[in-house]
Order: sequence, then C-alpha cells, then structure tokens
Amino acid sequence: MCPPGSGGTLDPVTATDSATTPAVTTDDIDTAARRIGDTIRCTELQVSDRLSERSGATVLIKREDHQAVRSYKIRGAYNLMAQLTAEERSVGVVAASAGNHAQGVAFACHSLGINGRIYVPANTPKQKRDRILAHGRNAVELVVTGSNFDAAQAAARADAERTGATVVPPFDHPEVMAGQGTIAAEILAQLDRAPDVVVVPVGGGGLLGGIATYLADYAPDCRIVGVEPTGAASLTRALEAGEPVTLDAVDTFVDGASVARLGATPFGVISSMSGSIDVVTVDEGAVCTEMLELYQTEGVIAEPAGALATAALEHLDIDAGATVVCLISGGNNDVSRYSEIIERSLVHRGLKHYFLVTFPQEPGQLRRFLDEVLGPEDDITLFEYLKRNNREYGAALVGIELGSATGLHSLLERMEASRIHCERLEPGTPAYEYLT
Repeated sequence: MCPPGSGGTLDPVTATDSATTPAVTTDDIDTAARRIGDTIRCTELQVSDRLSERSGATVLIKREDHQAVRSYKIRGAYNLMAQLTAEERSVGVVAASAGNHAQGVAFACHSLGINGRIYVPANTPKQKRDRILAHGRNAVELVVTGSNFDAAQAAARADAERTGATVVPPFDHPEVMAGQGTIAAEILAQLDRAPDVVVVPVGGGGLLGGIATYLADYAPDCRIVGVEPTGAASLTRALEAGEPVTLDAVDTFVDGASVARLGATPFGVISSMSGSIDVVTVDEGAVCTEMLELYQTEGVIAEPAGALATAALEHLDIDAGATVVCLISGGNNDVSRYSEIIERSLVHRGLKHYFLVTFPQEPGQLRRFLDEVLGPEDDITLFEYLKRNNREYGAALVGIELGSATGLHSLLERMEASRIHCERLEPGTPAYEYLT
C-alpha cells in the first residue's frame, strides 16, 4: 500500500487567503487516504512504451481498473459511507450511477453492513449490472430506470426524500471528491516527485476536482488536463457559461463519463483553478481506437471512459522528456460491445464507409461494381439488397472497408466514373445513423 496521505516528499504550497472555505482541502484528502487505506488498493503506475514513443515523453498509466470494483469510484463512495452515523447506517443509502459508482457503493454496503438501493439508467451494460449485484450481495437492491444518468439520479433523490435514506452522490459531494483525490496522493508517493502532466477523464467533475485540489498544493507546477467525450462535454459548456448547465443531448457511448450536467461542487473547485487546468474533448471514435490499442498493446481492458485520458495525448502539446500520468479510470467493459467499438474505430480512422448503390437490373452488374469500383485493398463488409421499386434498377446498402484511409479519394473517383450510381452516406446524417 502507498504511504497514506503523504504527498510524497513534497511540501504543500501555502494557499492564499480566501473569503470562502474550500469545498475540499488537501487535509481532507490526506484524512480520506488514511480512512480508506486498509480497504482501497494502491494501484500501479505502469510505463507505456507505445504512448511514450508516440509522444516523446515518459507516459505512465495509473491502473484504477485494478481496484476491486475495477474503477476509482470505490474511493469516494467508501470515504463518504465510512463516516455515516449508526442511525444513518440503519436507514440505509441510495445512489444513482452509470455503473462504476454503483459498484463502489455496493462494495461499501457489503463491507460496512449498510443496506442500499442503487438506481442505474437503462443503457448501463449488463456486465456492470451483474457486478453491482455481485459486490453488494444481499445488501443492495438494483433499480433500472430512465435512459441516462440524470434520470436515475432524479429517481434516487425521490427515494431519499420518501425514505430518509442517505444519498451517496457519484461526484457532487466534498467527501466523495476527497476520496477521489487520494489518487493524486498516491501518484506523488509512487513517483516521489511531481509529474509534469496529469491527464484525468471528466464526467461529473468530482475526480478532476479532487485531484486538482491536491496537486495545486503539493505540485503547483504540474499541468492538469481534463478530458471529456465530445458527445458529453458538460465541463466545457459549464466553463463557457460560467456555471453548470444541462446539455440538450448526450451521447451515452462513453457511459462512465456521459453526464448531462457537471456537479456544482466540482465546478466551484475547477472554475477557481481554470487558469491551471486545460480541458480537451475527444471524439468517441478516437476513444474506441484507443481502447483497442490498449488491449492489443498493453493488455489493458479499458472501458470507454477508461481510455479517455490516453486517447487525449495526441491532442496535447507535451514537451519531450516530460513525465506524464494518464488515469485509466475503469475497466468495466462488456465484451458484447466490441463489435460497436471496432465499427466506431474504423469510421473514425476513415477506413469504413457506407454507400447506397443503385444497380441496373442487368446481368453482371455486381461483377462490374467489383471490377470497376472496388480497389485491390478494399473489402465489402456489408451488402444488403433492398427491394426494387421497378424493373430497371435495384438498390443495395454497401459497407466498404478500405485498406488505407487515403484510398477514399480514388474510390469516390471510380464511383463517379462508373455508370452504376453510388451515393455516399455521411456520418452524422439521419440516414447514416438509422442504417448503422
């Protein structure tokens, strides 16, 4: 186990006077580290040769996927629940989660002897649902409700008002943030010095707020980067608006970070440090590509949110020789999702394209398409013939995987020259989203 709450060999920087009390302090985080130290694993810092060679820096990955519940969420949940009074424990707890926080709460319920009801949205992968029940055993009840985290959260709050149970928030609570901030204390203790850059995934903001709080005192020169999925950029919007706002739409693919509204407490912390925190967004397709790279090269089974930090490296300007820590925040990925992950990766890399092809109803037209249109390294991965409307033409939905992304231009030229009509379906259009 790492030295709890040590901050490595570094001394804290004296904070300037403030008219308000911080939501979470380094003392809170050090205390949390001691409180949870006998239960929570000090996860490994591993060098990634692939990412180091690609970036020119020394890139280390912090393996929070090695926690008992395969994510960092156990830290905040356990830290809060361990402080409940006997009366609060007797009434029980409720929580809402996209999956990982729920597992942390379930683990704490079983470990501390507290009954809990856990609300998850319908898009929570089955693998995560099964693990919630496995960690909680007979101490938890799982309730599936709503299409996203925010709907599940509303249901959990209504439950608490009705029953008097204690809500265990996934990010919007000082004690939860303090628990998540213990990751920063571990990093400094493991390195025995401050890293140059720490890259952190962002959902509701509790993890970033806790880590940034600790590093601001113990490693003020460390660059902190928060990474959001493009389809759920709640921190970016909050910083633009000057307050948390609810996103009109959320892409729930990166389920561990798909939060429509940033937490108010994390926002207060993050916005006060906005000059020292960089925020970037990463396309979901790039996340898929990084998930596959992590698995094939490092042997890391990361969930989408777990690959956010390392996927962001190509978007960052990092000095050669710098020490960079990227947080692998979770590894609860359902194997049934890999076909979608591969598909999104191929589309992102420019290798997969879809076309509506109208064939003249004459013998040999499919052979003509293969000979005249398809390149030597191209492959048809989908061919769905659609019922013809007349005797002269018939349409087919055709998916083509290119040998190289640079081959698209020549493919489109061959299509233009052919007498077979081909219409490209562009990503983001209603037709494309419906057909794929």
